Amino acid sequence: MSFPASFAGDLQAEAERLGFVLCGIAPAQPAPHHAAFTRWLAQGLHGGMAYLARERDISARADPRRLMENCRSVISLAVRYPAPAQLEIQSGYPFGRIAAYACSTDYHLTLPRRMGTFGDVLRRMTGIGELAIRSYTDSAPILERNFAQLAGMGWIGKNTCLISPRFGSYLLLAELLVTIELPPAEPFPFDRCGTCRRCIEACPTACIRPDRTLDAGRCISYLTIEHKGIIPRELRPKLDSWIFGCDVCQQVCPWNRLSAQQSFDPAFAPRFPPSPDLHGELRLSVQEFRRRYADTPLSRPKRRGYLRNAAVALGNVRNPQDVPLLAEVLQSEPEPLVRAHAAWALGQVGTSAARTALSAARRHEPAPQVREEIALALQAG
Repeated sequence: MSFPASFAGDLQAEAERLGFVLCGIAPAQPAPHHAAFTRWLAQGLHGGMAYLARERDISARADPRRLMENCRSVISLAVRYPAPAQLEIQSGYPFGRIAAYACSTDYHLTLPRRMGTFGDVLRRMTGIGELAIRSYTDSAPILERNFAQLAGMGWIGKNTCLISPRFGSYLLLAELLVTIELPPAEPFPFDRCGTCRRCIEACPTACIRPDRTLDAGRCISYLTIEHKGIIPRELRPKLDSWIFGCDVCQQVCPWNRLSAQQSFDPAFAPRFPPSPDLHGELRLSVQEFRRRYADTPLSRPKRRGYLRNAAVALGNVRNPQDVPLLAEVLQSEPEPLVRAHAAWALGQVGTSAARTALSAARRHEPAPQVREEIALALQAG
């Protein structure tokens, strides 16, 4: 089956009608960056994300036809979420920071419904009512940015994000795999990062590597979301006030400054502020956490991971006024992971009251990892 030259433009118009700011078609082919991806895994730069190194997923990422038999085309789509500059952010004590994309309903819940509608549109446009379609949004082993670049949507920047010259990088990506050959776009031909190194130099943990990969184990987004255990002590001060994700490498990107006036998708309007009061967050019960953050990205690290991050952020402030709250957490919080980081935070404050709280907790603390943090905090003081 052949399609007119206008098909891709008509498809883009339909995508925009549904709220997708970008739409492009790439042929189903081996992913050009797969070799780089496997080298990255071999170097152990994926941190604790062992699922990335599963053999079947590594194989699937090599070629979308391993995800869908007889796949002929990959349609890439993107929506734009609010940039930090488009949000009301409170800075300074006692506020934390949440990455801009995470302040709304989880895109894993929002986008599949929209992609289903887009799939129905595609069946109507092709005249194939039984057209086989599989849709994904960060939910299958496919190199999303690779195929978005092949579909002409932008280039992969030095910060590893897909960057559109019009919309910047505050984008969420999705793909439809289809079993018909659609007219492909020309791959995006330029690297418009040039000699700019702002993202590399601004990264608080120096996790951005010169080959456009990340050392995930050092990335603030990884540490506050994907990492499930104790945050390495040497990296805790570098988290500053970030308690979920990080936007630094995107905020300094000149292409995001150029695209700052682009409107964002209303479906991703913030449900809660990107700069919550750390005191209130550290007091959240299990029920309150679930009620406030259900169906949002903040549910991913679970309450214990999120409160761990809040404790680290307060430790980075080093305000003596926080000692009573941190002492209360150390005494009564049921999660050892949270208690451990509250102990570190008290050690960062370092006042006599903080040391008294640490000494009192040491006498009855049952968890070895927490006792170790208490001992180190007392030594630091």
